[in-house]
Amino acid sequence: MKLLVKIGGTLLDEVSSRTRLARELAALKDDGHAVVIVHGGGKQMTRFLGERGIESRFIDGLRVTGPEVVDAVLKVFAGSVNHTLVSSLVEAGAMAVGLSGIDALLAEAEQLSPELGAVGRVIRSNPAVLEVLIAGGFLPVVACVAGDRNGGVFNVNADQMAVACAIGFKAEYLIFLTDVEGVRNAEGTVIPLMRPDECVHLINSGVATGGMQAKLNAAIEAVEGGAGQVVIAPGSLDRVAARIVAGEEIGTRLASLSSLEATHA
Repeated sequence: MKLLVKIGGTLLDEVSSRTRLARELAALKDDGHAVVIVHGGGKQMTRFLGERGIESRFIDGLRVTGPEVVDAVLKVFAGSVNHTLVSSLVEAGAMAVGLSGIDALLAEAEQLSPELGAVGRVIRSNPAVLEVLIAGGFLPVVACVAGDRNGGVFNVNADQMAVACAIGFKAEYLIFLTDVEGVRNAEGTVIPLMRPDECVHLINSGVATGGMQAKLNAAIEAVEGGAGQVVIAPGSLDRVAARIVAGEEIGTRLASLSSLEATHA
């Protein structure tokens, strides 16, 4: 089965959490699944900039990325965060390979808005490099940095990077491992199963805001783009990805109506 697992930067900030997730994802690969990992690193980026006296500024939840921040994007996302995760996966027995969207234009982007600076929107993905690596027995680990054909470098929202890779890769599951239990309704209860139209209602009604709103928008795009099923789940649970793939109800699962009908046929 083709699996795209997106790991939030918060889960990777602690050695124990990163080590556990690396072991679990390496085990999924050993079980015969084709696994691709996309990771964030916003927490690490804010800390890196703060240590250098650079203020983190955001517009609509997106980090303003001026020239001095572009350098940090490469050092943090494609550098330290990516390499430490790759090292943990190698230690766990998986031959992981660190990548960014710049490599072989895995993710080609264009500038989202001049006021955001070098923040990009992925306009197309090239999954060939992922397929080649997986066929060779490797586990690709993709940082949320994209490029263009003019040598540009773009900071890309990690959820959007995961969606672009999942669609290009034709992932059967896109699993967002986060620091929340799932999508909650107005009463605060985790919703186990949702359709895209239900996600839109949750956003329009003001129940899903901020980071969860962004995740739901990404999830809708993934499902409508043919990425199979999307699950938003807590990365703190043991063997969470393996349990999801095995059919256990964890977090919130989002699928198209046709996919749900096929599942229950």
